Amino acid sequence: MRLISLLPVLFSLPSFAADSKPLLPCTIYQPTTNAYYDISPIAVQPLVDHKKAHKDDRTESWHARGYDFGTNFTLNFCAPVIETLEDVVGIKENLLKNISAFYEWKGEKYSIGQTSTELVFRGRELSLNYTNGSPCDSPTTHERRKLKHSDDDDDDDDDDEDDNKKSHKGKPSDDDDVRRKSTLISLACDQNLPLGKAHISFIGSSPDQCTYFFRAKTMAACGGVKEPPTGLGAGGVFFVIFLIFLAVYILGGIAYQRTVQHQRGWRQLPNYNVWASIFSVVRDIIVILTSSCSRLMPRRQGYNQLPASGRGRGSRADDENRLIDQLDEEWDD
Repeated sequence: MRLISLLPVLFSLPSFAADSKPLLPCTIYQPTTNAYYDISPIAVQPLVDHKKAHKDDRTESWHARGYDFGTNFTLNFCAPVIETLEDVVGIKENLLKNISAFYEWKGEKYSIGQTSTELVFRGRELSLNYTNGSPCDSPTTHERRKLKHSDDDDDDDDDDEDDNKKSHKGKPSDDDDVRRKSTLISLACDQNLPLGKAHISFIGSSPDQCTYFFRAKTMAACGGVKEPPTGLGAGGVFFVIFLIFLAVYILGGIAYQRTVQHQRGWRQLPNYNVWASIFSVVRDIIVILTSSCSRLMPRRQGYNQLPASGRGRGSRADDENRLIDQLDEEWDD
């Protein structure tokens, strides 16, 4: 009874060990359902120099069409973009390798967020946020950029570009007072897409074009009950259950045979007669196989190997016949 009462404790140990360890990057548990989410399958990683590209390997980051925004976007999930970036507006050279989202406007590249691996749940919505991008445009530059969709005058475009560059010049990139571009990605479940694939849509931007909103549909955002590889798997759980029932069978059988049947020695084991007969049959089969194989093995010729008489061969055959008859009698019993 004590052993059975310990079963819930034994099964809770693997889950306790998994929960006590920190989460892996780009993973999270849903607060209400405790479902496990891992977005790393859609993170594009650069190929190793000596590795050849597979047909399913991505050789570029994810892209989202900007439509009426006037440009397209390039981004990655929980990792920097794999494209080589140089001369990004308002970003120091040592931070260029940490850019996870950017766009290009009139020959200039603008970062809209540095790499982040922290997923956030707001209610049931899973999101990923990138911050510390390029400095935001000044209000004057923003108002002039809006005219781009209604007026294609080259002079206005040149003034827009000049004002945009002036708004970023003379401002230190590490100034806390500088407002910087950021990205918010909403991750939605799509079971029709294979794992490792994603469909990204540009939703829009804030009125001052300082925050950009995207929606990514992927199977990785569906979540599930799969635990991270820190606890026992299915095979390990069944093996633990098997060991527990085997211990209960042996210990319970010994207690019953000793107290109720008053057995001693090997007869205390549960179902002793059955296991003894099985062991006897296995032993006899091994004897027959070894004796048969010994005849086929070549032997050295010498004084120890003499021609056997007819009587010797007959006695050996009689012994084998008696052994076979004994086995038949045991099987009949």
